[in-house]
Amino acid sequence: MTEDNNKTAGAKPRQARTGLTSTGARKASAKSNRSRAREFALQALYQHLVGRNDAAAIDQFTRDLAGFHKADAAHYDALLHGAIEGAEQLDALIRPLLDRKFEEISPIEHAVMWIGVYEFQHCLDVPWRVVLNECIELAKEFGGTDGHKYVNAVLNGLAPQLRAAEVEADRTSGKART
Repeated sequence: MTEDNNKTAGAKPRQARTGLTSTGARKASAKSNRSRAREFALQALYQHLVGRNDAAAIDQFTRDLAGFHKADAAHYDALLHGAIEGAEQLDALIRPLLDRKFEEISPIEHAVMWIGVYEFQHCLDVPWRVVLNECIELAKEFGGTDGHKYVNAVLNGLAPQLRAAEVEADRTSGKART
């Protein structure tokens, strides 16, 4: 899905209580429960990265946000707690693909990369290209102007390592992004 195909004419950005602003890239009604879970996980991981808030406190706060009831709560739980608990290991996988220090990476892009790497490793029911696309959409919606390009480069670089058979199958059938 492209951002242009999914923008609502005249839509105003919405402000989450976390301070993250959405550009309204996709209509809320078009989002799956898992897409919504990723959005809430991103907001929660942002709080963790920026405020170093406790995972339990972040979780409780996030579950009280408007619209959380429409999210896949189990997927949200897995992303939030899995990324925070595995942060060091996720960063170790991401670090070799960075062209700068983590301190210079936007916390939004950092959190989106955590979500992508976590899903590559633990959510094998989600095709790698869906993980990649969802993370690009998150970065477009909540990140900086070209943050989605950075997220794309890093996750596309990790996909062959973390989902080798799936990426190879797509490559041989001509479906893989390069």
